[in-house]
Amino acid sequence: MRTDDTAAFDVEAVRADFPALDQEVNGHPLAYLDNGATSQKPRAVIEALRDYYERDNSNVHRGVHTLSERATAAYEGTREKVRSFLNAPSEREIVFARGTTEAINLVANGFVRPRLREGDEIVISHMEHHSNIVPWQMLRDELGAKLRVVPIDDDGALDLDAYLAMLGPRTRFVSMTHVANSLGTVNPVREIVEAAHAVGAQVLLDSAQAVPHLAVDVQALDCDFLAFSAHKVLGPTGIGALYGRMEHLESMVPWQGGGDMILAVTFEKATWNAVPYRFEAGTPNIADTIAMGVGLDYLREIGLDRVAAWEHDLLAYADERVRAIPGVRIFGDAPEKSSILSFVIEGVHAHDVGTILDSEGVAVRTGHHCTMPVMARFDVPAMARASLAFYNTRGDIDALARGIEKVRDVFRLNR
Repeated sequence: MRTDDTAAFDVEAVRADFPALDQEVNGHPLAYLDNGATSQKPRAVIEALRDYYERDNSNVHRGVHTLSERATAAYEGTREKVRSFLNAPSEREIVFARGTTEAINLVANGFVRPRLREGDEIVISHMEHHSNIVPWQMLRDELGAKLRVVPIDDDGALDLDAYLAMLGPRTRFVSMTHVANSLGTVNPVREIVEAAHAVGAQVLLDSAQAVPHLAVDVQALDCDFLAFSAHKVLGPTGIGALYGRMEHLESMVPWQGGGDMILAVTFEKATWNAVPYRFEAGTPNIADTIAMGVGLDYLREIGLDRVAAWEHDLLAYADERVRAIPGVRIFGDAPEKSSILSFVIEGVHAHDVGTILDSEGVAVRTGHHCTMPVMARFDVPAMARASLAFYNTRGDIDALARGIEKVRDVFRLNR
């Protein structure tokens, strides 16, 4: 049943704001279902990029001429937009990074590394993206720490009891996905944070897949750090943000050295700039940062409550349609789930599934989705992943279902 929020949602009006959706692929209307990899961009974001380069192109900070002042105001304006979007206490707690991956590496090297001793423990989960595994493996191998992995059950849900049992006096840091990118599982992050704090550990949330779909309030979550990437939330690639508690950021050492992250430099020493600038070395990604703010504005205007309601309805419809097709196995049945439908077709490699779907104009992601441990957990080499956004329609889901039937026809599975 559709909720009032979905009934009042004018998806066709929204779709008109996204130029890339208005095209045919291989003779079929595009059904773009690869939003977990990157979202499409509304015209407002595209125009923000053009406007910066046509009108305000200049470096930010320290410039006294008009173009630099305009660029700086727009660039720093995005910091306030991110603060407001996440309900962070201060815009100084927002650090710009190239994306979630760089943000996690910044925390690993600037915050965790100086505090980690041999035998200390870092806790992650079995459903993590490689970006939230490899940085911790590197610290483990270099410093002699231990990496503990919370298991997941057959539905793709976190084993919360196992997590609680893992926490102890040697737990130093917990880094956990908010929403799993290959399974769609929404983790109980408030409970995860509370339990970690009870043993004196700090927590980073990888919210790359959460921010586009759920209202995220860092004060309500009480997390120590939270990271996301703009390109998954209507913005450009190559930019994102890290939220960090002020006391943590103030205690961190810079990860990269260069311009704008210092107050003074001599050949004897350098003095760091204030937070957050000490973590933003070099000329920043100005245009994309400004456009990131425009993307967040667009999503806030739509309303995350309406986004969540529409996507929940779509996911339920997609699950019903795809699950009814013989030979299809769906992964990820956690009680709390967000806009991801990962599946395999018996007897067909995921890459072949993706290729045939593309021939029908349906764009999905295939492979291990940077979650190879998840593939091993479910004993498959790869999955096909349809990931939804608020501009998708039931027609897109119907195209997906027809495409899966085409796969079965090609491989003679309908006989």
